[in-house]
Amino acid sequence: MLKKLSINLIIIMLLVSCTNNSKKKPIIAIQTDFTRVDNYVATMYGVALDVDPELKIYDLSHNIPSFNVWEASIRLNDVYKYWPKGTVFVSVVDPGVGTERKSVVAKTKDGYYIVTPDNGTLTFIADGIGIEEVREIDETINKRPNSVGNTFHGRDVYAYTAARLASGVINFEQVGKSLGTNINRIEYTKPKFENNTFYANIPILDTQYGNILTSLPYELMIENGINIGDIINVKIYNSNALIWEGNLPLVNTFGDVKENEALALFDSEGTLSFAINMGSFANKYSIKSGPNWSIEITKNNF
Repeated sequence: MLKKLSINLIIIMLLVSCTNNSKKKPIIAIQTDFTRVDNYVATMYGVALDVDPELKIYDLSHNIPSFNVWEASIRLNDVYKYWPKGTVFVSVVDPGVGTERKSVVAKTKDGYYIVTPDNGTLTFIADGIGIEEVREIDETINKRPNSVGNTFHGRDVYAYTAARLASGVINFEQVGKSLGTNINRIEYTKPKFENNTFYANIPILDTQYGNILTSLPYELMIENGINIGDIINVKIYNSNALIWEGNLPLVNTFGDVKENEALALFDSEGTLSFAINMGSFANKYSIKSGPNWSIEITKNNF
């Protein structure tokens, strides 16, 4: 009899555990250009936790360069896929705050949510995994009650809406009207191979080390005759102006060349990068990143 009670107790405990696990709420993860100098990020945390104190909130970065929507789009696309499915991301780099630009929640094709101004932040998510649907935030419902001013939507609209969505107060359809998959995009050079030349963009720099990170994927280069050990000719442009040209060895890692020598490699995201072993390529050659920065690559014996 005692053994039977023990087995029944174990079954009940397992059922309770499964029930609790099924009620886990999505994580909220936030990136901004606010820094931590002021109290803006802490205020967003407070608003979200006031909606639901059980929510788990984490930081991506609060050091996106001021007003740099392009970098916000890149950083978000680079990091989101490493988080649990269903995570609600809040991205607030919003130089147009208070203007007619829309506030939206996007649902990605692989099950994440992004709460953000529709100002180009969704560009790389849309061009990557893709967006299933975008809904415009209905601020008559999904705006913090008694909000003052019209310049802190990170607090009054985005943190508040994200918390309501993550906590289950609203579902995705209750965010607001559907916009289909229509978003504002930032134009840039897409990776391609034409006439024995590879074309791509420099979306961002490896800030700490000065490496040049490009959008040219490993697969595209390998499929078209580039291999480790090759010498590649690199041209770097800002708009139509040639900023740097040179020949670089394509190697496996930084230590494959001597200290202070330049190199090319495939980085941890599987895209082509340029670097100087124990030095800064960006600083040495005054290279930056953004939609106007592009590259052309050819193999010396093409």
